[in-house]
Amino acid sequence: MANILRLDANQSDFHTQLDALLCRETDTGADIQALVADILTQVKLRGDAALCEFTAKFDGWDCTPENMIISRDDMYAAWQRVSDEDRSALQLAVDRIRAYHEHQVQKDWDYTDDVGMTLGQRITPLDKVGLYVPGGKAAYPSSVLMNAVPAHVAGVETIIMVVPTPAGEMNDLVLAAAYIADVQEGYAVGGAQAVAALAYGTDTIPAVDKIVGPGNKFVAAAKKQVFGTCGIDMIAGPSEIAMIVDSGNPEWLGADFLSQAEHDEAAQSILVSTDAALLDEVAKHIEKHLQVLERQAIARTSVETHGALILADDLEQAAAIVNIIAPEHLELAVKDPEALLPSIRHAGAIFMGHYVPEALGDYVAGPNHVLPTNRTARFSSPLGVYDFQKRSSVIRATPQAVQNIGKAAAHLAHREGLQAHALTLELRLKDMNNDS
Repeated sequence: MANILRLDANQSDFHTQLDALLCRETDTGADIQALVADILTQVKLRGDAALCEFTAKFDGWDCTPENMIISRDDMYAAWQRVSDEDRSALQLAVDRIRAYHEHQVQKDWDYTDDVGMTLGQRITPLDKVGLYVPGGKAAYPSSVLMNAVPAHVAGVETIIMVVPTPAGEMNDLVLAAAYIADVQEGYAVGGAQAVAALAYGTDTIPAVDKIVGPGNKFVAAAKKQVFGTCGIDMIAGPSEIAMIVDSGNPEWLGADFLSQAEHDEAAQSILVSTDAALLDEVAKHIEKHLQVLERQAIARTSVETHGALILADDLEQAAAIVNIIAPEHLELAVKDPEALLPSIRHAGAIFMGHYVPEALGDYVAGPNHVLPTNRTARFSSPLGVYDFQKRSSVIRATPQAVQNIGKAAAHLAHREGLQAHALTLELRLKDMNNDS
């Protein structure tokens, strides 16, 4: 039986134990920060030469500026090589992701107030975005779709993909996903060196306005360090799932519990239930599923190191626990999820009821699967169209409007010691008063 931590919400030290459980080692230490800083500096100074040196060192293949390029022809060839079922599934996913994200498109607006000013907001897309597609432990074509499709919906002109290719091997499904998602350019590089190339540009890879997409701790550290040179979506940590359960099929629930654990040894799965007997049954099925998973070693390490089964008195207490966890994914596997939903304040994505496992959201439901991790759902949101659009304030004023409010603005400028600010208004007010 998997050795999964069991907690009772009524234990005197419950919150201490919960805090310890949530303190996963997801941050990067000084040694990693220093290593990444050196990689970034080398790529910034030496461009393609440094990029290829680091790629050869970390990914083990003879990278050159010419052979790192993944063309649209390469993507199309991969699209042709994958199976009919692959193409059908990718097309379904693209269509559903696009349909969902079209509801997020922001539009220009304005209004005229009672002093005669017309104020508004103009929405414009980013020009160029870099999409980091993770590789290594697994290939993630779904990550291509979830990042590229909302960027297209937002109106981004150029989408560039970088993807690590250990030993120089490219994944056809990833390239096929890039083709169907209309990624214009691709490069077979990854790691901190690829982030550096996207941020600073090289002779081969153009600099972008924003880098999106998850990666390992080196990628996360690199994104954190280049922020300001370009934008980033978020600092993504290991994946996680929380579940609130008051009923259901324990076999299903055991599988759901493992759905994120198989990603990474540092992933986290937490199930909170009001039924102690059900917790026992779910634990049995977790072990049963582990026995047949191809990624058993990864999933077992995850649940035994970072997982927990928690007994709560009632759903209100369970919701309070989940709001502390602020999980990336939350399944409300309860009899009446709609009644419980208003109690949930912090979660990246919420799956309602027994028939919506997290995996449905990973691929074809439509909402984005790039979600805030490591309790950042307390203050951040899923990736979406809004991450690829900018807002500009638009301000119009009639002469009468300046006469109505200009004096107050000039007064505040003087109070801040900014005489030239005040002068810009006072000169206009003076001339307008003379004209009248």
